[in-house]
Amino acid sequence: MKRSDFTQMLSELLKPDAIRDFAPNGLQVEGAEQVQKIITGVTASQALIDAAIALQADTILVHHGYFWKGESQVITGMKKRRIASLLKNDINLYGYHLPLDIHPELGNNAQLAKLLDVELLGGLEDGSNSVPVYGRLNSPMPAEKFAEKIATALNRKPLDNIVRNKPIETIAWCTGGGQGYIDLAASKGIDAYLTGEASEQTIHSSNEQAIDFFAAGHHATERYGVKALGEYLEQQYGLDVTFIDIDNPV
Repeated sequence: MKRSDFTQMLSELLKPDAIRDFAPNGLQVEGAEQVQKIITGVTASQALIDAAIALQADTILVHHGYFWKGESQVITGMKKRRIASLLKNDINLYGYHLPLDIHPELGNNAQLAKLLDVELLGGLEDGSNSVPVYGRLNSPMPAEKFAEKIATALNRKPLDNIVRNKPIETIAWCTGGGQGYIDLAASKGIDAYLTGEASEQTIHSSNEQAIDFFAAGHHATERYGVKALGEYLEQQYGLDVTFIDIDNPV
């Protein structure tokens, strides 16, 4: 597939212009004109780039790409080495951040719901592009059992703060660094909140607003959107796609 066609197809699928973000979405570093072998992963780290080079890939597609707002604009050190590796090997880099979080079928939030057997009911915020979402457990269970379910599904024991002595029925979640949405979830009477990370104040919010809290890892909660996107590209377009999980304990 021509790079221009691949770019257009992803844009139509993920609709990056529909949401304001912290980094450019789409083609971030231009490489080969033909897209034939794609590597997908969570973050465009040097380890993922090296793996793509070893597999002779021409394209890398990630959730966490480059050029974030607020970062230094100079291309030195780690950033220089990463970009030099891409350019030297003629590898395209595509990054989709919030558009891949919120996609209703392939997104991180939707994929996490499937993994944890949660019915996604809608956005927690007003509007059609809410980043946090809410839903209902298909099988309500005690919070301790839900923590075990998370650990099994994500292969990672979550940090939890269990404050309710009742089964969880409703839950809100936002993959990655979405701990700040716990107050919004609590204000709507949700039983529990799940995200990737925790801040010091998050536990106080959980305690004082009587909402169970789970932090299951930024990386661990965001493996599944880009993986699902790659599988979609393989099934729908016959592209050669390989997902590589560069583990990260955060």
